[in-house]
Amino acid sequence: MMGSSKTLAARHFTSILNLPKSSPPIVTATHPSGSGHIRSFVHRRAHITPSQEQALAQWLPRWSIPYQSRPVDLAQAFGREAPVILEIGFGMGETTQQIAQARPGDDFLGVEVFNAGVGALLKRIEEHGLGNIRIIQHDAVEVLHDMIAPGSLAGAHIYFPDPWPKKRHHKRRLIQPPFVALLASRLAPGAYVHCATDWEHYAQQMLEVLSAEPMLRNTCADFAPRPDYRPLTKFENRGLRLGHGVWDLIFTRRADAAPAHHREPEEA
Repeated sequence: MMGSSKTLAARHFTSILNLPKSSPPIVTATHPSGSGHIRSFVHRRAHITPSQEQALAQWLPRWSIPYQSRPVDLAQAFGREAPVILEIGFGMGETTQQIAQARPGDDFLGVEVFNAGVGALLKRIEEHGLGNIRIIQHDAVEVLHDMIAPGSLAGAHIYFPDPWPKKRHHKRRLIQPPFVALLASRLAPGAYVHCATDWEHYAQQMLEVLSAEPMLRNTCADFAPRPDYRPLTKFENRGLRLGHGVWDLIFTRRADAAPAHHREPEEA
């Protein structure tokens, strides 16, 4: 199965925003694996709608994969052999839904910790009849470390992660060298990682960190034009009209790169 996933990933990339997170909802992903790291999210309480709560109760068992401390069989989880794209932090799920609709031949594994976002995406899955999305409601670093086998992903999407703008909080940003090394090790040769942010300082940090990872290669000289598969959200459109920038980065896993030994993310 591993060989076929690598072939699918390499063939897949050559052929082919999240909404900004509103006030963070209640977190229910509370079962750590024991790997200590500085989390890129905080546990806060905020509004969740009755329909989102109903979606969680009714559809989470159907479309979610429970966290486990061993690799998950992705073909079994989706019920087919297909390229799997990991999306980290899907917010309210609008972008996830639109990409999954446009790319029915791919499977999308969304990782999110907040209840409102998970409930919102569950509603979208049911309303649009999307069978190519699964959700893991847990910390993304632990999911990558414990549940995703090396060389098994065809791609990864990280759209508008929390920029943690205050300098003292920069250590909480998701895109850090240990995380990128871990993510790169989970990509099949030829697979891609696509990041987007509307914070220029974070964009520069992303470019530096991704460029420094020996397993990855930039597909552009620096930043990439927004690819057609990433939809332009209303929030992003409004920001562009006001002159705000958005920066996309697309890197691919080198076919000849051996996984480097990545150090564990730092303990908080």
